[in-house]
Amino acid sequence: MLAYIIRRLLTMIPTLVAISIISFIIIQLPPGDFLTTYVAQLSVSGEAVDQAELDALRDRFGLDQPMYKQYLLWAWNFIHGDFGHSFEWNKPVSALVGERIPLTILISICTLIFTWVVSIPIGIYSAVRQYSWVDYLLTFVGFIGLATPNFLFALVLLWFSYSYLGMSIGGLFSPQFAEAPWSLAKFLDLLQHLWIPVLIVGTGHTAKFIRIIRGNLLDELKKPYVTAARAKGLSEIRLILKYPVRVAINPLVSTIGWTLPELISGIAITAVVLNLPTSGPLLLSALMSQDMQLAGSFIMILSFLTVVGTLLSDILLAWVDPRIRFGAREGV
Repeated sequence: MLAYIIRRLLTMIPTLVAISIISFIIIQLPPGDFLTTYVAQLSVSGEAVDQAELDALRDRFGLDQPMYKQYLLWAWNFIHGDFGHSFEWNKPVSALVGERIPLTILISICTLIFTWVVSIPIGIYSAVRQYSWVDYLLTFVGFIGLATPNFLFALVLLWFSYSYLGMSIGGLFSPQFAEAPWSLAKFLDLLQHLWIPVLIVGTGHTAKFIRIIRGNLLDELKKPYVTAARAKGLSEIRLILKYPVRVAINPLVSTIGWTLPELISGIAITAVVLNLPTSGPLLLSALMSQDMQLAGSFIMILSFLTVVGTLLSDILLAWVDPRIRFGAREGV
């Protein structure tokens, strides 16, 4: 297992390099750059454009260099911990990332825990009580959750809370704590608002995971090893939890690699609707304005999470499913 982990860690390096090259090219594909967008915005607003200032900025950030030189300069600085300077926000990218990423990761982890805690028991019960009225009800609710976009659910909750409760559920902090330094009171205020985005973002994933667990568990319950274990007198609850459930949750474990970055990047529109200070709206704005330094840094962070998450999911799969460990020992 140790040799396998080392090999996977080594393969992460060329993978991340390839991702950085592809993402850099895609971000740079639209004509112009951030200064072009900046000039267009000034022209629309009727403000004068100082060409000397634009030339100085273009020279400072190397925007007048060929694309490969810009990439090499950005990659070299990124490796050495310098994420660059955001053109749009006129702040270091590291400062912007440091402000948004912790809250984004907190929401993502809480959402992942919420989806697992809710979907696994419901999926097991729905499979064991197949075709019961509870199974039909859960299936109906699950289809609604799959069909409803997160941002639409957020809009409905915003409208309902404002129209009938006279309050707004947007944001992660109350107005008095939005710009305040961190304290116990601010943290408690965060916890009071955290459940709303967790519930909204986790709805779709929970419905999807319920369907996955139910389908896989139904397949496992029909296999001979379950019949043999039941014939030996093993209690039904222990039988289900010890054998078929461990196999049925394999897809959930294997999706950690893309679930974490999906939760971080996938809540961009929902975060805009709810006015959440997370990385999604910032990444969306950076891509629209061609802020290469900021967009590239976020994409590399998401890519790193994907690669690391995939490695963690493979290790967890070997721990959850003994067949994978035995297959590795036999050289399968």
